Amino acid sequence: MFSHNQRLQYSVHVHEPNPALANLMLEQFGGPQGELAAAMRYFTQALAEEDPGRRDMLFDIATEELSHLEVIGTIVAMLNKGAKGELAEAVDSEAELFRKLQGAGNDSHVTQVLFGGGPSLINSAGQLWNAGYVDSIGEPTADLRSNIAAEARAKIVYERLINLTDDPGVKDALKFLMTREIAHQQSFEKALYSIEPNFPPGKLAGNPEYANMYVNASQGAGDMRGPWNNDEDFNVVSDLTTQLGVDDGKGLMSVKLSGQQKKAVEQMTMRLKSNLEANPATGVTLGRGDATNRPQKH
Repeated sequence: MFSHNQRLQYSVHVHEPNPALANLMLEQFGGPQGELAAAMRYFTQALAEEDPGRRDMLFDIATEELSHLEVIGTIVAMLNKGAKGELAEAVDSEAELFRKLQGAGNDSHVTQVLFGGGPSLINSAGQLWNAGYVDSIGEPTADLRSNIAAEARAKIVYERLINLTDDPGVKDALKFLMTREIAHQQSFEKALYSIEPNFPPGKLAGNPEYANMYVNASQGAGDMRGPWNNDEDFNVVSDLTTQLGVDDGKGLMSVKLSGQQKKAVEQMTMRLKSNLEANPATGVTLGRGDATNRPQKH
């Protein structure tokens, strides 16, 4: 069960209302890298996790992400608070209110009108939150890698938001949230490497002849070598002719059909066969007015 404590996990002290900044902060409230997406990702993973240790970790982090959702939502609400009152009470002229809410080309006027300045479940561009942000696959060796990447992406978004504001209170709270992404990333990485072996993800091994093959498919100026395609770890295939049909060099296709199916396919193929000698008039030639002057092949 869940219970809510009225105290935030980290204090929020906004020094000045700023509707435009509030709109940008929605990226971490209802955006793909935001706290709700993280909470739902880890919560649903925890429900399906069979390992008791990882299950406990996922529930812990999922619940903390909900507390971070509360922190970022509080920041949004407090940044909007002044404009919310001004709009509700119509203390300024229509033009002046719109100017204040629009900010530097920001869409905060939309969130004020539609959601009353509250932290709505959208990103900073107005895109509705959706469950497609949760990319779990139900395999810990894959999901933990995805979780590590998700925490890394969230940290980068927090860095960018920190760089956008000079409000010391907002910066302080955002730095806390950014730092917790680092902590979670470490936990997920420790959990991943506590599974031995953990690569490749899942149970089945790859075909040895292809598992370490690097296909040099982009050649020309800028074609480079590095640790991701060195000869020590990879079988580098640069010959374009050997990149096609790598199983037998032919790259052909085949399907086994029953007699009835084969006959039906042959009939369909004949019915839909193109006449390579035809040169029919089309809408383009009719539109140009020269269809009647074109020689017809028979």
